[in-house]
Amino acid sequence: MARATLTPASVTEAGAVLADEVGLAGLSMGLLAERLGVKTPSLYKHVSGQADLLHRIAVLGADEVADAVRDATQGRSGTDALAAAANAMRTFAREHPGRYDAANSARSTDPEDPFVAASTRLLASLAAVLHGYEIDPAQEIHALRLLRSALHGFADIEGSGGFQLDTDVDESFAWMVSLVDRGLASLARQTT
Repeated sequence: MARATLTPASVTEAGAVLADEVGLAGLSMGLLAERLGVKTPSLYKHVSGQADLLHRIAVLGADEVADAVRDATQGRSGTDALAAAANAMRTFAREHPGRYDAANSARSTDPEDPFVAASTRLLASLAAVLHGYEIDPAQEIHALRLLRSALHGFADIEGSGGFQLDTDVDESFAWMVSLVDRGLASLARQTT
């Protein structure tokens, strides 16, 4: 492979692609250097180490999944917005498992960390989906946690090959989204 012109962004993108291929746990600085056609020390001019690389991939993944959910739900509300958000998250997790894992395992204690902004955008898109259900504001955080848990749990189990029963997984996913929709709709009825 020809020697690549490296930047922090190009190293992060290459790391994300590799993480999607080999899994986040399989990503290493040495493997990434090999992929880029450089010696491992060359990477340290652009990222400070494995932890920095993983965090940068988390930011990239969180930004991308936030964009996917936002784009899918734009102009939709209620059941349509919920189905669009759910499908966007599931598709992203399937197509970019390394980035998705990184975005879900990252943590930040610094409010200036770009990961905070990226993850906040995703939460804002999911909260917008919930607004279509006219849920009591006191219940919104619980509904948001339910929605994230259901979508992430399904994506995580599916990604690890955990659905082994003969029932069609797409059918189970649609059933879950329908159940969440009915539950959210029932919350709205309770507040009127």
